[in-house]
Amino acid sequence: MHTESPPILLTFGLSDPTSATGVQADLLTFASMGGYGVSVLTGYSAQDSRTCNDVQPVDPDWVVDQARMLLEDMPVAAFKVGSAVNAENVAAIAEIVADYDETPLVVAPDFGLAGEHLLSADELREATASLLVPQASVLVVSPANAVALAQTVTENENLSLDEAVAILLENGCEFVLVSDNNAPQFTHTLYTDGGVVREDAWDRPPHNVAGAIDTLAAAVTAMLANGLAVPEAVSEAQEYLQQVLENAFRPGMGRHFPDRFFWARSEETDQEEDGDAPKD
Repeated sequence: MHTESPPILLTFGLSDPTSATGVQADLLTFASMGGYGVSVLTGYSAQDSRTCNDVQPVDPDWVVDQARMLLEDMPVAAFKVGSAVNAENVAAIAEIVADYDETPLVVAPDFGLAGEHLLSADELREATASLLVPQASVLVVSPANAVALAQTVTENENLSLDEAVAILLENGCEFVLVSDNNAPQFTHTLYTDGGVVREDAWDRPPHNVAGAIDTLAAAVTAMLANGLAVPEAVSEAQEYLQQVLENAFRPGMGRHFPDRFFWARSEETDQEEDGDAPKD
């Protein structure tokens, strides 16, 4: 029996063997929110729940080959770009998504693997700001990354967050979603060229949870693929993020991980409680 395909979402990013971040995390989020995830690897990491020891980038030609084969075979409803690993891969991804300018693009860059893991952290930021940000439907960033990206297109090294966001929007990005987990509360502020669209604050999770921005960006991507407008997609994504953070678990000796299928375990618990209930 033929069944209709769920929305297909394509994520570009790093392979994280723990599934806390990277493409594995995105695929879990997409599935949890009713989408079907496909992926293009930009690199491989060796890491556990505590730390990342090494990253090996994928050749940009392989990035292109992976994406083209998928895109020539199936309709993709939305793109997410996470860690591109290096500037060459940013250029390859930007060229690909430019051919699908009607498809929503969520960009959530990761600059946390600097130093020996990257050819050049500065080149990575510059390529992201000049090639991907102008194409983004939604840019999902921490305050520090928003400023770092904006500084690559201006000579001002003392930008405020509001100034940085304005620069990124002027550079072509449609929306900027700033996610700040260093404030007393976990805050998410959505900007467009008209100013702040919405600002939400949530209780901070009691633990250090990996992959929060990855989860938020992937959830936004899934909601856009389902046809929601950006403000509504961001609202739904925040609700989901808060649930996965509140239900975070600690699989190893390091950080807690988001439970992206918290709802499935909640249903199992409810069924067990119903089964234990005395019968009349």
